[in-house]
Amino acid sequence: MREQRDTVGVAHGAVAPRRIDPTGERGPTKSQAAGRHWRRTGKGLYVPAAVVLTPEQRIAEVGAGLPARGAAVTGWAALRWRGGSWFGGLDAGGDPVPVPVAQRARLTRPRPGLRLCEERRDPGSTEQVDGVPTTAAVQALAWAVRYAPTLAEAVVAADMALFDDLLSPHELAEWVWSHPSWTGIAQARTVLGLLEENSWSPQETRMRLAWVDAVPGAGLVANRPVFDLHGRHLGTPDLLDPAAGVCAEYAGDVHLTRERRSEDLRRIDRLRAAGLRVVDAVAGDLGPRGPLGARLRSAYADAVGAPASARAWTLEPPPSWCLTHTVARRLALTPGERAVFLRYRRPVDLRRTG
Repeated sequence: MREQRDTVGVAHGAVAPRRIDPTGERGPTKSQAAGRHWRRTGKGLYVPAAVVLTPEQRIAEVGAGLPARGAAVTGWAALRWRGGSWFGGLDAGGDPVPVPVAQRARLTRPRPGLRLCEERRDPGSTEQVDGVPTTAAVQALAWAVRYAPTLAEAVVAADMALFDDLLSPHELAEWVWSHPSWTGIAQARTVLGLLEENSWSPQETRMRLAWVDAVPGAGLVANRPVFDLHGRHLGTPDLLDPAAGVCAEYAGDVHLTRERRSEDLRRIDRLRAAGLRVVDAVAGDLGPRGPLGARLRSAYADAVGAPASARAWTLEPPPSWCLTHTVARRLALTPGERAVFLRYRRPVDLRRTG
């Protein structure tokens, strides 16, 4: 057991907390632990004071102090530990949120950086992942959407778990409908009707929610490739209403470089030349009183008067194209195919996820 504890989180790049060792070989001595060069992480556990509190380090420090049974990391932390690249452990303001721990009873004492939740857990829903007791992805996401502070952030959590193919929408729906009395389940049910399997960032999800709020009933698809009538790829807009011919592009920080902005403008020109109405958005546009809604309504009004002959685009791909807009399609890819076909789906900003 000592050997296992000494390697908690190592595969994730974390520094495993150590117990006091009189020899000073496998951990600090008692006098060293009392000094300024070591930091206490839990009962009898220490790491060097210089260790940076990355999301992985925070999870490892909490996980190392949990009992072997009855408690497990859940929510954003379990999703991050299982490969959820967008779960940075930060709230919308950029401040760290506690590592959530689900437990059947009061097995763990409260401490800073830890959020305890006493509730039932499904049999077999916990496993050791790199030394940390971790709930299954579906239970972790269910916790995240049930306890999210707002519906929008609950949808963001669901979309970003699907981004990394940690589970399928069907798995989440099955869990939600089979746990009717759990805390926050009403919000989780609402999420089922709003999630998207192919959102590429939290801000894209927030833009989609702002869109459906501004234009109720809009049937949107996310990151679907658009082709001309000869099968040439014109671009992949962040969001598109195929029926109306209106699409939107979110310009995050990564789009502000000269090279990237030039590429974006060329793509937008191609989409517009094919008959699509393209709306631009930045972070400040997405709020309830932001200008995105007015831009979208203007684009819809413009699209209504466009002749059918002006529509020189399609979502029908050429035979050689590999569509990857669902979890099932992505999971069917080989590792080599994933490296090729999913290379554009890389997270670029963890500052606004939690």
